[in-house]
Amino acid sequence: MKSGFYLRLAISGIKKNKRMYLPYIFTCIGMVMMFYIIKFLSTLTLLDYMSGGSNIKSMMSFGSGIISIFSVIFLFYTNSFLIRKRKKEFGLYNILGMGKRNIARILLWETVVIAFVSLLFGLILGISLSKLFELGLSNFVKAEINYKFIISSDSIIYTMILFGIIFALILLNSLRQVHTANPIALLHSENSGEKPPKANWFLGLLGIVIIGVAYYIAVTIESPISAIMWFFVAVGLVIVGTYLLFISGSVLLCRILQKNKKYYYKRNHFVSVSSMAYRMKRNGAGLASICILGTMVLVMITGSACLYFGSEDSLRSNYPRDICISTRGDESDCFSDENISEYLKTIMETTKAENIDTKNNINYRLASIAGIIKNDSFNPNAVDYYSLNNGAKTNNLRQIFFMPVSDYNNIMGTDYKLENAQAMICPIRCDYNYDSLTIKDCETFSIVKTLDNFLDKGINNGIFTMSITPSIIMVIPDFNENLKDSMTLTDYNGNKMLNINWNCLFDAECDDNLQIDLALKISSELSKNYEEGADTSISFYIESRAQNRSDYYGTYGGIFFLGITLSIIFTFAAVLIIYYKQISEGYEDQSRFDIMQKVGMTKKDIRKSINSQMLTVFYMPLVTAVIHLGFAFPMINRLLMLFNLTNLKFLITVAAISVLVFSIFYALIYRITSNVYYSIVSGAKESQK
Repeated sequence: MKSGFYLRLAISGIKKNKRMYLPYIFTCIGMVMMFYIIKFLSTLTLLDYMSGGSNIKSMMSFGSGIISIFSVIFLFYTNSFLIRKRKKEFGLYNILGMGKRNIARILLWETVVIAFVSLLFGLILGISLSKLFELGLSNFVKAEINYKFIISSDSIIYTMILFGIIFALILLNSLRQVHTANPIALLHSENSGEKPPKANWFLGLLGIVIIGVAYYIAVTIESPISAIMWFFVAVGLVIVGTYLLFISGSVLLCRILQKNKKYYYKRNHFVSVSSMAYRMKRNGAGLASICILGTMVLVMITGSACLYFGSEDSLRSNYPRDICISTRGDESDCFSDENISEYLKTIMETTKAENIDTKNNINYRLASIAGIIKNDSFNPNAVDYYSLNNGAKTNNLRQIFFMPVSDYNNIMGTDYKLENAQAMICPIRCDYNYDSLTIKDCETFSIVKTLDNFLDKGINNGIFTMSITPSIIMVIPDFNENLKDSMTLTDYNGNKMLNINWNCLFDAECDDNLQIDLALKISSELSKNYEEGADTSISFYIESRAQNRSDYYGTYGGIFFLGITLSIIFTFAAVLIIYYKQISEGYEDQSRFDIMQKVGMTKKDIRKSINSQMLTVFYMPLVTAVIHLGFAFPMINRLLMLFNLTNLKFLITVAAISVLVFSIFYALIYRITSNVYYSIVSGAKESQK
């Protein structure tokens, strides 16, 4: 054969099937573009010089990994539509004398052409738009804007290797399908699957049970730690259950509609329901994919938007004052009244030397110990706590903080008095309803009062809010008298288990830069005065809210940016699945509607039938996705608590806006794709030629 014959056949095949191929090629270009951009952002050198930059680079690397995995799955999925459509053509080639090797050459050239176009235009668009995305990321993370245009050769190489492998695998899969099929099967491939599937009650009920288990996990999770551990389990169950439910349940729905004579035997419903019944197994899988993608978009946008727009609230929750000082020591004597006076003197002298006024000053002592609680018994066993040996459950993990009653009274302006072994408690993220609490082999405290949450007074220094473990604050008479035995506890490495520290917090009346400088000078002065001599066991940790602001905006901004990017990709994937679903089903239904038109069905009747079919199944994925989001809401709320975002009204508002925007976009796609379906089954396009 003449040189270039197979190439011309390949290009001709793409042109003749452009309605199927163009969306696929655009998808490949989009995937190449997005992968290059995210990979490019993960290699930005400017992130190395900004606070929180390493977190952003890690998130971008994670995002590129997600896109690469998703590209493999999704391009294989969409390519299956093309192969199914082309099998009849390949079967005709085979019958006319063209061998399977010749067909393989056509497929090879088609893959080469698509890969070349996708990589060429994808990389051109990716390189062209990479600066725009870089500026967008800089805006999200509050970073300095760099207008220098950079092309990442490493990202180009990674992109070409990844998608070269993907297109090679797609080609091998296409060759396998053509090689294993006989010419007659290829010729009649478009009519395969016409046997009506049976409604599988077992799989349908199994899907409902699996989804119910996932919903139960999401609703009953109380501990943020448990939410982390069970989140991906619940996601996996929802995905499996959704596929089972849609594949089996959609068939059952068609059977129920067919048995309803008042509904079924109408011009609007008869053709649509009967045609759906023949292909609902494949149709159900497509609807389930749309539902899962929609759920992922809603969950990502809701969670990442809450993090980004609530970053300042999270920052102020973790750092309730401008300057937060934590002093840690091995012995309680390190924090005697005399020593504390010396620490305060050094801090105040440093602020005065910098001509900075302070306000909202508080200071207090804390002792903390971690362990496992069961009823009114607390076991401070480090091995159990960290490795969860002996069957310990995450719900039993607790962090107990002890505070002298004198410090509590000074902060709160109260005058409580406690007898020996008495305590007042304040549970954080948990409940405690017992009259006493015993530290195993150590002290027992009698609970005389349960205090209201007093963290809004600034008594946290991020200690309670940053901890993902539920906590109990215990106000006791005195450290030395009431924690004698606990102070002797050591873990399996010989380290003391009871940590004692003194905290000092205040607001500085100056700008952010001066706050950062002040924190550094206080750290220097405290370390200089107390790193030698009797107090060598003391260590100082000084942080400023201003210093950590860039970290928070960098991390949360990066998450939000990545969430938006992945949501765009998943939404685009859902749109393409919907489009291919309408195209493939349109060609399948074309002959049926042609027969119905010959016996009297009008264009208006076709439009009504299409609307009936679309409304019957098209909004099922959207409704189910919203239901999934609703049941995932408690788990999302628990996960956001790890970032100290507890504003439930704000979370509900963001979720409602996300659902509204996605629903409007979904309805718009419904309108566009239903018109494509109508033009195929009614012959509108053909009649215009």
